[in-house]
Amino acid sequence: MGPSIAILALGYILSQFYRVFLAVLADDLSTDLGATPTELSLASGAWFIMFALAQFPVGIWLDKYGPRRMTAALFTLGAGGGIFWLSIATTPVHLIGAMGLIGIGCSPVLMAPIYIFAKSFSAARFGLLAAWFVAFGTIGNVAGAKPLEFLATQFGWRPILLGLLVLTVAVGVAVLLFVKDPPQDEESHDPAAQSSFLSLLKMKSLWPIFPLMAVFYAVPVGFRGYWIAPYLSNVFGLDSAAVGTLTLWMAIAMICGSIAYGPLDRWAPSRKWLCITGGTLVVGSMLVLAVWTASSLSLATAMLVLCGFAGMGYPVLMGHARQFFPPSAVGRGVTLLNFFSIGGVGVLQWTSAALISDETIQNAPVSAFQMLFWFYAICLGIALLAYLAARERPDIAQSNG
Repeated sequence: MGPSIAILALGYILSQFYRVFLAVLADDLSTDLGATPTELSLASGAWFIMFALAQFPVGIWLDKYGPRRMTAALFTLGAGGGIFWLSIATTPVHLIGAMGLIGIGCSPVLMAPIYIFAKSFSAARFGLLAAWFVAFGTIGNVAGAKPLEFLATQFGWRPILLGLLVLTVAVGVAVLLFVKDPPQDEESHDPAAQSSFLSLLKMKSLWPIFPLMAVFYAVPVGFRGYWIAPYLSNVFGLDSAAVGTLTLWMAIAMICGSIAYGPLDRWAPSRKWLCITGGTLVVGSMLVLAVWTASSLSLATAMLVLCGFAGMGYPVLMGHARQFFPPSAVGRGVTLLNFFSIGGVGVLQWTSAALISDETIQNAPVSAFQMLFWFYAICLGIALLAYLAARERPDIAQSNG
């Protein structure tokens, strides 16, 4: 499975890039397309919402047929088509539609390797493999910061997108040619043995996990994906080069966090309390920023780095929930969790765009972002309280599932 994972990792790097690159291109898109901060946030949210909705057909296809053909088709046509549309966009509506299409195209590129890990390796190794795969893919998060800012300055954003179009299509074709599907269970093709999404939603052992899955990843990625640029520019008066630098620091922290969670998943006595610890650190960083929103750029940078590092517990939380899935529903299970995770980013992005208006950002930026940080802290705090009721292992929760 080595070559398969390597090629899928290239697709995931691009997926990570596409979910955050609007933060760096915000000024160019505002100038060329007339996009307001709210419209840019809606475009970022469209990526996550469409990505999340696509998880349902992706999960069904994974369990029935495997990842190769579906991933190749969606990534080539969806992500490639969306990038082409964005490269010729002339209005904010085009921007929002293109980002939604790119989200659909990127929807299988993490679930495909997660499915392969779940089918091919033990549950004990699942969290480590998933965490390191996510860490490697987060290179795209870094590429969508300072490197993109430099290239966009040198060549313009439209030529950069055309180059990305070629790369995206090449990766999609490589998936079709070189990725191998893992062996299928006999019951994967037996309708009577398959668990539906509805039956998974009825599993009480998963209920406390869903809220945290919806918010944990959404806070660092939602802020890094868009809000970091208007926050730093409006509150601290930074230019695009300085924003790119601090965005890079947060992106590097997210890579380091993903790497750290891998071995911690094996060493920690409890996945549950590892996630609670990471989530509590993220809540703490948001509370500090809510109280001292504009007091110090150094403090703001430190808190954003902490948020990025501690907020990468997604693979551990996925590994916690993975224990409860029946073998015939691994594809549906991981994509259902990913629906909550990515959908949570989109919902929080759109909610935050409604919470703080363009006028408020321009006239009272400190108050606007104080409200945003309180909103993030409260949402994640509520999810952590719900997660306290989560079971540690399937044997304890067998009667519930």
